[in-house]
Amino acid sequence: MRVRASLLASICASAIAFPAVAQETEDDQPRLGGNVIIVTAQRQNQSLQEVPIAVSAFDAEALEAQQIENASDLQLTLPNVSFTKSNFTGSSFTIRGIGDLCVGTSCDAATGIHTNGSPLFGTRLFETEYFDLERVEVLRGPQGTLFGRNATSGVVNVVTHKPELGVFGASGEFEYGNYNSIKAKGMINVPIGDTLALRAAGFYLNRDGYTTNLYDGNDLDDRDMYAIRGSLRWEPTADTTLDIMGYYFREDDKRMRIQKQQCQRDPTGVLGCLNNRRDFDNTNTNATFTGTLGSVEFLTTQLGAALGNSFGLNSLYGPDIYASFDEPNDVRTVGTSFTPEYFADELQVQAHLDQRFGSMRLSLTGMYQETTVDSRQDYNLGIPSRTGVQFQTALNSLAFFAANGVPTGLPAPFPAFVPGSSAYFSPIYNALTPNGPNGTLCTSDTLVNNQGAFEGQSICSDLPGAFDRSRSNGKSWSGEAIISSDFDGPFNFLIGGIYAEAEAFDTDYYVNSFAIDYITGILGSFTSFGSTTDADPANDLPPSYLATSFYRNNTDYFKLKSYGLFGEVYFDISDRLKLTAGIRYNNDKKQLSARTTLANFLNPYSNNGDPFESPFVVTFDADPGTPGNQLLQQRQVGFDKITGRVVLDFELSPDNLLYASYSRGYKSGGINPPLSPVFSVSESFGPEALNAFEIGSKNTFFNGALQVNLTGFYYDYSSLQLSRIIARTSVNDTIDAKIWGLELESIMRPSDNWLINMNLSYLNAKVAGDQFFSNPRDPGGGDPTAVIIKDITNGALCAVTGGNANGYVAAINGAINAGAVPGLEAGAGLQNPAPFPADGGIASNGAFSICGVLDAFTAVEAAPGVTFGQAFGGISVLSPGVEVNLKGNKLPQAPEFKASIGVQYTAEFGNGMSLVPRFDLAFTGEQYGNVFNGRINRVAPFVQANASIQLNGTDDRWFVRGFVQNIFDSNSVTGLYVTDASSGLFTNIFTLDPRRYGIAVGAKF
Repeated sequence: MRVRASLLASICASAIAFPAVAQETEDDQPRLGGNVIIVTAQRQNQSLQEVPIAVSAFDAEALEAQQIENASDLQLTLPNVSFTKSNFTGSSFTIRGIGDLCVGTSCDAATGIHTNGSPLFGTRLFETEYFDLERVEVLRGPQGTLFGRNATSGVVNVVTHKPELGVFGASGEFEYGNYNSIKAKGMINVPIGDTLALRAAGFYLNRDGYTTNLYDGNDLDDRDMYAIRGSLRWEPTADTTLDIMGYYFREDDKRMRIQKQQCQRDPTGVLGCLNNRRDFDNTNTNATFTGTLGSVEFLTTQLGAALGNSFGLNSLYGPDIYASFDEPNDVRTVGTSFTPEYFADELQVQAHLDQRFGSMRLSLTGMYQETTVDSRQDYNLGIPSRTGVQFQTALNSLAFFAANGVPTGLPAPFPAFVPGSSAYFSPIYNALTPNGPNGTLCTSDTLVNNQGAFEGQSICSDLPGAFDRSRSNGKSWSGEAIISSDFDGPFNFLIGGIYAEAEAFDTDYYVNSFAIDYITGILGSFTSFGSTTDADPANDLPPSYLATSFYRNNTDYFKLKSYGLFGEVYFDISDRLKLTAGIRYNNDKKQLSARTTLANFLNPYSNNGDPFESPFVVTFDADPGTPGNQLLQQRQVGFDKITGRVVLDFELSPDNLLYASYSRGYKSGGINPPLSPVFSVSESFGPEALNAFEIGSKNTFFNGALQVNLTGFYYDYSSLQLSRIIARTSVNDTIDAKIWGLELESIMRPSDNWLINMNLSYLNAKVAGDQFFSNPRDPGGGDPTAVIIKDITNGALCAVTGGNANGYVAAINGAINAGAVPGLEAGAGLQNPAPFPADGGIASNGAFSICGVLDAFTAVEAAPGVTFGQAFGGISVLSPGVEVNLKGNKLPQAPEFKASIGVQYTAEFGNGMSLVPRFDLAFTGEQYGNVFNGRINRVAPFVQANASIQLNGTDDRWFVRGFVQNIFDSNSVTGLYVTDASSGLFTNIFTLDPRRYGIAVGAKF
C-alpha cells in the first residue's frame, strides 16, 4: 500500500526512522515501512536509528503535519526540551535543563544554533517561521568534537532544501486564519543544464494583534514579516558539489517583547512587589529609583524641606502613579500609552564545497551573517495617573520657578527673586511641559547619540511616559574545513577546524521616563545654581542637568575571535561493536567596550550636541577599576580548553542498538558590564564545564510496527553561568549543578493507516553544593530580626541585621530627619521600620533609608569606646541583602516531566485521494522561572493541543487543510523574568500564542 507523505510526518517528529518503502525481511515477511530520516549529527549521512546520539529530526512533512512553525513549537514534542522568549529581545532554547541562563553581549549560547552546519550568532531564526526546509535536527547533550563552538546543552541544526538538478518544480501555499492572519509560502526550482540548478523560496505573514490595549482600544502584538531564500547548486562532476545560499528575513510590527507584567503589590513601597505570589497588578513605583529620587523625602535631604515639598513628584508614604489603575486579569489585555515597536532583520550568505578524492572527502563551509533587532515598549505596562496632588504641585512649582526664578526671601527694596535664576529652570519647563503644567508631558527619546528632551529630542503624551528600548546590531563570519575518510576497513577518521569572528555594535538597553528627565533636570539645576553662591563669578556654572537624562546600558563594541581544532576516529572493534573517540581544542578571545550612564555628570542645557561633549564629562568614570576618568570601560578576556568524547555502540541485532558515551562539555566565560551605581560584582565570569554520561538504546520491533528509543543521562556541571539583575543590568555568576534524566521516544504502527507517536521525559536538575546568593525578592533572607532597606538615593536594597536592627534603623532615620548627618538637610520625615503584609512572604520588617549612612554609622562612636553598631547589638549592613543557600534548588526552565502524543489516521479513497486527520497533545510539567524557586517563581504545568484535517488530491498535487492550534486557548507561561530592586521587582512573563484556527490550500507542480 502506498504510504503518503502526510502519514509519515510523525515518524520524523519522533526521531525514529523507518525504511523508505515496505521491505521484505529475511523470512519474506512484509515489514511496515516509512521514510528513513537521514541526519548529519556525526557530520556524515546516517539513518537516525544508526546514530549513537540522542537526536531528533523533523522533515518538511513532519513540520507541516504537527504544525511546528518555529522553535517555540518544537518544545511541544521533544523530550526534555523547552523554549521561551526572554527579556532583552532574546530567547532560550533549553535542553536537559541547560539553556541560555547567561544574559549579556559577551555570553556564548548554551544551545548552538546552526544553518546547514554553520554556527549562527545572535540569530533571529527563532522569530521567523520554517519554510522550504529539508529537516530540522535537534541534538541533545554536549556537541564539542564536531559542531560549531562547543555547545554545552545541544545543537539545533536547520537544514535548508537544496536545489534539485534536472528537475523543474514549484509549490505554493496560502493560509487564512483568525486574527485576520494571512500567510503565503512559495518555492520554485529551476534546472540550468545538467549540472546547475537554482531554487528560490519565501514566506510572508501578516496578522492582527493578539493583545488588546485598554488605553486606546487598539490591538497590539501583531506580526508583519517575510523571508526569502535563494540557493544554487553546481555539480560539475560526480565528486564535486558546490552549494551557495542567500537568506534575508525582516520583521516590522507592533509586537511586544513581554506579554504581561505581574506583581503582588507591596503597599509599603519598600519592595514594590511582595514575595508570595504573582498577581495581576502593577508594582508600587515608590520602590523604583524614580520613585525614590523624585520623592519629597529624598529631595528634602538635598534641597531642604521647603523645596523638597515643592518639587517632589511623590511621597514615599503616599499613593504612587499606578495606585488607581486596575490591571486586567487577562494576559491578552494590557494598558499602555506607548505603542510598542519591533524591528528585526537578518542576512545570511553561505557557501559549501564538498569534494571527494577516492575514499577521502573534503568539506569547506563559509558563512557571513548580519543581524539587527530593535524593540521599544512601555516599561511598566500600565496606565499611570497624573492627578495626584503632589505630582501637580511639583509641575506648578516648576512653572513658577521657570517664570520667576529662585526666591530670595528678602524684603523690598531687595529683589524678590535671584536675578537670572529662572534660566536654571525654564529649560526644564520648556522641554518637559511645553504646554504648561496641565498640558502634555515630554520624555526623552531613545537615541544613539545620547540626546534627549533637553536637546529637543522627546516623545510627548498626556500621561507621564515610561518606556524601554532593547537593540543590537551584529555581524559575523565563520569558516570551517573538514577532512573525513570512507575506508572499507575497520578504521575511519575525521579532522577539522573552524574559525569565527563576531562583532556587535551599539548593543543597548534604555529605560526612559518623564520622572527621570524631571529628576535629572531639577537636581542638575539646583547643583549648578548652587555654584552661584561662590564669591568668585568665575566659578559659576551654567544652567545644567545631570546627564544622561535616561538610563542607558551601552555596549559600544564587542568582538569575539574563536577557533577550534577537532577530530574523531571511528573503529569497528567487531562487526557489531564500534568505538568513537573525539577530541577538540577551543580558543576564545573577547574584547568589550561598554558604559552605563544615568545622571552621572553635569551637561549645560545650552549644549545641543552629544552630552558626552559636555565640559563637565571629565567627572564621569565608566571604569573605576582603571586609574583616571574613562569614558568607556575596556576589557579583554581569553579562554581555552581541551574537550572530547568517547562512545561505544553495540548492535544487538540489525534492529537494536545499544550505546554508552562520555563527553566533556565547555562554554567560554565573558565580561560583565559596568554598573550604575557601582556595586561589588566581578568584572568577568568564568567558563562553564560539564562531564556528561549517557546510555541509550534504539530499537525496532514487530517488523517495524513499534519503535522505541530510550536514553538515560547524568551531568556533573561546574561553574554553570547564571544571570541576575543588579541596577537594571544583567550580571553573571557561576554555580555548580547536577542533572540527570530519562527520555522515551516511541512510534506505534498498528497498520499502514494508523500512526501513533509518544514521547516521555523526566528531568532532575538541581544546584549542587553550597551556593550562597541574595534573593532580590527577599533581601532579608527570611530573617525576622532583619530590616530590609529601600535606599532613597538610588532605589537599591540592602539589609540591616544583628542585634536590635529595628531600633538601629529607627535611630539613624531620626538622625537623618534631624539634619544630624553631614551633607543632608533636615526634615525628610523617614519613618521607623514596619512589617510587610502578613501574606507577603517576607519575615523581615522594611523601611526607607540610606544604606551608605546606615553602614557608615555602624563605625561611628556612640559613647566612649562603643560604636553605634555595637550599641545596638552588633549591626551589619549587607548589600544587596542576606545570602541564602541555593543547594538543592531546581534550575530554571527545567520541567521535571514532559509528555506528548500524536495520533494520525489516513483514509485512502479509490480515486487516489486521501483524508488525513491528526491530533497532538503535549504536557509540560512544573518548572521555575529562576533559581530561587518558591511559589512566586513557579511556572505552572500546561497542556497544549493541536488538531488538523487534510484532504490530499490525486498524486498529492494539491491539498486543503483545516487546522486549530492551542485548542483549549491556554495562556501557557513558558518563562519569566524578575527585574531588579530599582525597578520594583515586577515579573515579566512570556506565553505561547492563543488559540489559532484557519484553512490552508496548496499545490505543487
